[in-house]
Amino acid sequence: MKNIVKYGSQEIEFQLKYSNRKTLGITVKPDLSVIVAAPRTASLQTVKGKILKKAYWIIKHQNYFKSFHPLTPPRKYINGESHLYLGRQYRLKIRKSIRSEIKISNGYLNVKLNNHFDKNAIRETINNWYKEKAEIVFNKILEDLKPIIEKNHIPLKPLSIRFMKSRWGSCTASKRIIINTSLIKAPTKSIQYVIIHEMCHLKQSNHSKAFYNLQSKLMPDWENWKNKLELIMS
Repeated sequence: MKNIVKYGSQEIEFQLKYSNRKTLGITVKPDLSVIVAAPRTASLQTVKGKILKKAYWIIKHQNYFKSFHPLTPPRKYINGESHLYLGRQYRLKIRKSIRSEIKISNGYLNVKLNNHFDKNAIRETINNWYKEKAEIVFNKILEDLKPIIEKNHIPLKPLSIRFMKSRWGSCTASKRIIINTSLIKAPTKSIQYVIIHEMCHLKQSNHSKAFYNLQSKLMPDWENWKNKLELIMS
């Protein structure tokens, strides 16, 4: 059974968990789910009333996490289709060739491969190219950020770059920084924003005032590039 609270034109769906606790707690997860931990004595009406009071806070956090979600529609890998690279749109041009390669020129993402009618082969070729470019670009950005990161006494950690389904970046409990390969499609400054965001978590684990102060110190215009990331990748 779904638990839903209406807030204006929006609906907040939540998962309710009862336990032997004295207070009610609300958590918004990176996957946008809302978890409510409530005392066993709390009625559903009481829980919904609490959620309604915190609705603005919940939606604000959901919108925040949305900026880390790759929302680009599934690709068809056909000629003329639009593909992103560093914030710019390129038209896909597929050609047959014995040797697989990808080059950008005149607004086109030129893909050459032997199995040029095989969409799976095209997708794999493009994803491998994105991965290669991400390794180069992300590490170059990290190198450029090194002076300001060290100046603010943040430990410099290597980036782990891989495809992720639901996040642009992550700082794990073991302090490992993971950046989504698909972020290579975003503008350079938006990539910088995500890397800075995750690096800040090495010093401030949660989204506290101290965290945002640190993030703003490293990148004063981070909100602008966060918004551009949301706009171009949605």
